Amino acid sequence: MTKADLTKRPEQVSAMFDQVAAGYDRTNNVLSVGNAVLWRVATTRAVDPRPGEKILDLAAGTGTSSASLAKSGAHVVAADFSPGMIEVGKRQQAHTPNIEFVVADGMALPFADDEFDAVTISFGLRNIVEPQTALAELYRVTKPGGRIVICEFSTPIKPLRSIYSWYLENVMPTLAKAVSSNVDAYDYLFESIESWPDQKTLASWLRAAGFRNVGYRNLTAGIVALHRGIKPGK
Repeated sequence: MTKADLTKRPEQVSAMFDQVAAGYDRTNNVLSVGNAVLWRVATTRAVDPRPGEKILDLAAGTGTSSASLAKSGAHVVAADFSPGMIEVGKRQQAHTPNIEFVVADGMALPFADDEFDAVTISFGLRNIVEPQTALAELYRVTKPGGRIVICEFSTPIKPLRSIYSWYLENVMPTLAKAVSSNVDAYDYLFESIESWPDQKTLASWLRAAGFRNVGYRNLTAGIVALHRGIKPGK
């Protein structure tokens, strides 16, 4: 079994996600205690997809988030670095219109400048070895006036921090052993959550990439944060 480490070597991260692809959505629902569905609804509303728009869903995994966006009538490009995830997504979303699956490196996106009306990434930015490079790429492919939405684990409010750390270190590994085909992979995911910067830091990265009107709001008391921004120009 493959376990990536916090150096996030691309070949390790890709192989790790290939191995967990088949049961990824089920495992996430269990480990998030059902909150994954609520976070996806909040993200879709923040993206505000509209008929006829072209939307990039980066780190789309099996396309569950992409399907939620595509219900609007927008054309959604579901891009992921893991070929295994993409193959599972193609099978699971075979009857969902308006989704196009693409294997893509978040640090070198195979898309033209100013191509997308909106770009989004959920729980994937922290798995990219150079997240600020990925943000620059997302800025490049967004149309002037287009929007970005990032849903990612973050820093909970102070009263919950010690409890949440205990949960990550003690409860989630036990749950992962019960429901995951690759426990080592989820050990890495827990480590990556704990090492990820807080809300204000990610907001500063978005501004540095060029996005304006940057803001965020906490979901589930800051365990997850939803960041938004606009590419200026239109």
